[in-house]
Amino acid sequence: MPVQPFHLAIPVSDLTAARHFYGDVFGCSEGRSSAQWVDFDFFGHQLVIHLAPQSAAQIAAHTNPVDGHDVPVPHFGVVLQWDGWHALAERLRVRATRFVIEPGIRFEGLPGEQATFFLYDPSGNALEFKAFKDIGQLFAT
Repeated sequence: MPVQPFHLAIPVSDLTAARHFYGDVFGCSEGRSSAQWVDFDFFGHQLVIHLAPQSAAQIAAHTNPVDGHDVPVPHFGVVLQWDGWHALAERLRVRATRFVIEPGIRFEGLPGEQATFFLYDPSGNALEFKAFKDIGQLFAT
């Protein structure tokens, strides 16, 4: 069965900064918008940023240890194709993006080996982007 696009609405404390981050930095095209929210085509999914006060979780994210890194929780993101992930990582490096966890390979040589990186948007929402060289390993145990 083909994967259907997800819809995710997140709070942002500065609509202009978030619009720049998702639109200009990531290259996501903008859809409908108002003075309070903006729709983005987030790698084929619908991401809506809503103007709202910054939450405690955005100010001080919790982390869990995973493969030697402190992974922010909560977080969201997408699984990209291998080449697409590398292109995005390079696009962000060229723009001097500050990563929480630098682009790299996690679980190397193990089931579920993946390329991954983490960063925060301007409002403190944590994002993860990953890719599997073998997408069949997505749910490997």
